Amino acid sequence: MKPQPEDETSFWTKKKQFAVTEILMYVLMILAIAAGIIFLS
Repeated sequence: MKPQPEDETSFWTKKKQFAVTEILMYVLMILAIAAGIIFLS
């Protein structure tokens, strides 16, 4: 079996992009909740 670096790099970049979008979504959710608490209080 011959290793395929192109496939591996694309796989890891996809994984990294997915992780970054997940983290951004979590940060946005936390910011929205914090803003809601500040506005309500």
